[in-house]
Amino acid sequence: MKKRILVVEDDEALGWMLCDNLTFEGFEVQHVGDGNLALTVAREFAPDLVVLDVMLPGRDGFDLVGLLRQSGPVPIIMLTARGQKADKLKGLKLGADDYVTKPFDIEELMARVHNVLRRSSPEVQQLILGRVTIDFQSMTARHGRGELHVTNRELVLLRYLAERPGRVVSRHELLREVWGYPDMPTTRLVDNAIARLRKKIEPDPGNPRFVHTVRGDGYTITPEG
Repeated sequence: MKKRILVVEDDEALGWMLCDNLTFEGFEVQHVGDGNLALTVAREFAPDLVVLDVMLPGRDGFDLVGLLRQSGPVPIIMLTARGQKADKLKGLKLGADDYVTKPFDIEELMARVHNVLRRSSPEVQQLILGRVTIDFQSMTARHGRGELHVTNRELVLLRYLAERPGRVVSRHELLREVWGYPDMPTTRLVDNAIARLRKKIEPDPGNPRFVHTVRGDGYTITPEG
């Protein structure tokens, strides 16, 4: 599954240059040049990382850091033409993961993008849900000492949720990333898959301990129960 990057940059030429390079690196990219619009796009696109300019029409980058983080711990790399140490420290104190001053070397920025993603999205090798153990390396599941039949799609679904702890993952995002749907069809595919999965992994499927529904938003997982 491709990682998604949102570029928030009001310099159109620079924004599209970043998009072209990130796309070449294998990412799925969206670009927006307005601070107010960035929040709407972020909610719909659910990026794995945001490349965020400080000086923007509408809300500036400093305001956006906290607002973007309200929907989950999305990593942020801030861009600015300013070189003042105070601005860099302000961005980092607000929660930015890295900070790059313009003009910058595009190869260095790409390296920083990969590094921040690697730090923020460690691959989950194993998931323990009560007596159920999921091994994502061998793509197998066990309940106690016995083998548990879980389909490959269900394993991918579980891993996708487990790699985003504490975050509500929307049905739209799951349809796109786990099933490969490019748009949002009217379907209960995700809800039905979750219901089947709960029958296999939950002690009481009607009162789930691990995979929780956030009404109107999507699903989240709590491995510790």
